[in-house]
Amino acid sequence: MDTAPFRQRRLLLLEQMQKAGGGVAVIPTSPERVRNRDTTFPYRADSYFHYLTGFPEPEAILVLIADSAAQSLLFCRDKDVEKEIWDGFRYGPDDAKDAFGFDAAHSIREFDTKLAELLADQPALWYSLGHDAAWDTRIATALNAVRAQARAGKRAPTIIHDVRATLDEMRLVKGSHEIALMRKAAQIAGAAHRRAMQFTAPGKYEHEVEAEFLHEFRRQGSQAPSYSPIVAGGANACVLHYVDNNRLLQDGDLLLIDAGCEVDGYASDITRTFPVNGKFGGPQADIYELVLGAQTAAITAIKPSASFLAPHDAAVRVLAQGLIDLKLLEGSLDGVIETASYKRFYMHRTGHWLGLDVHDAGEYRHGDDWRKLVPGMTLTVEPGCYIRPAEDVREVFWNIGVRIEDDALVTAEGCEILTIETPKKIADIEALMKK
Repeated sequence: MDTAPFRQRRLLLLEQMQKAGGGVAVIPTSPERVRNRDTTFPYRADSYFHYLTGFPEPEAILVLIADSAAQSLLFCRDKDVEKEIWDGFRYGPDDAKDAFGFDAAHSIREFDTKLAELLADQPALWYSLGHDAAWDTRIATALNAVRAQARAGKRAPTIIHDVRATLDEMRLVKGSHEIALMRKAAQIAGAAHRRAMQFTAPGKYEHEVEAEFLHEFRRQGSQAPSYSPIVAGGANACVLHYVDNNRLLQDGDLLLIDAGCEVDGYASDITRTFPVNGKFGGPQADIYELVLGAQTAAITAIKPSASFLAPHDAAVRVLAQGLIDLKLLEGSLDGVIETASYKRFYMHRTGHWLGLDVHDAGEYRHGDDWRKLVPGMTLTVEPGCYIRPAEDVREVFWNIGVRIEDDALVTAEGCEILTIETPKKIADIEALMKK
């Protein structure tokens, strides 16, 4: 692993802490979670911790000291040959210090004692207050230990900064290292979606299709899905977060797959909708082309200095007009948008930030205004249309659910679609499935 990007991020955070008056930052990684009895869930590091360290082990804490020396310290598990026999390699403090470029590394067993020492006489604590109750208690104990030494001249920090706010701003604009990983995650997920399209047929189960793209994720080097995959056939496509993935696929239905993967922590997020039998029916094609047109309009709106909301607004105008043209809504375009009656068929936003988290860190507003896009931001573009059975809806449209989602990188000229290799034109999908 190239550890230079992680060291650079730590230095940048230290610089920003110094500008704000200095202090100590405490950033723990995620704990291992018990799945059942003595079995844990597959481990994934906390995104903030990973962003700053790249260190992969649980029971680890990063401490940054924004003084004149600008130090970064790691607390981690001790080297333990006996435990390595059972659970695999551990760096230990000495090797972790050298491998990941920390100024010092200590045993995790020393943390609670050293924390009070590190906080003494510091002006501020940088910490994610409220994120984890157990950690809040641990931090409060250390602060009280410092306060108890007041008569000895020790002072506890009087200011607590939410370190997430600073890190969120840093994470919002991706560097070249991050973009390369996101490109790879997009390429792997795209290959998985193509494989799923070619495998799908009437009589298959949703979970059989899911197994195909999970296989492709791992085969090409992704460590895990970036979220619980959605494999929704027929009416299930009208359930936005459907994850049962256990129904039989029927001839004549559409299949909506929303699935992405992680590469070294960075996510892809792709949705494609296609016919189970490989051929779009007339009403299905009408709704699909409408959603595709809305996505095209949204992608066109992604460019530097545009509002984050601009792609959504562009998609809504196309969708609303299309729903009027198909007689699924009544009224003028402006009227449908003003009353938000289109939300009956399109009830979510057109995108979200993407990165280490599939719904990535970063505020969407600055004050009362939507944030302006800048090169290096990554976001999804995912309009949809979901039509449930209703008396005032023609039956030919019942249970049609369509979503088309791609991952976009804002560039100086506009945007780059990272997931471009995943087919989405009707002719391309039908040709691929015919093979």
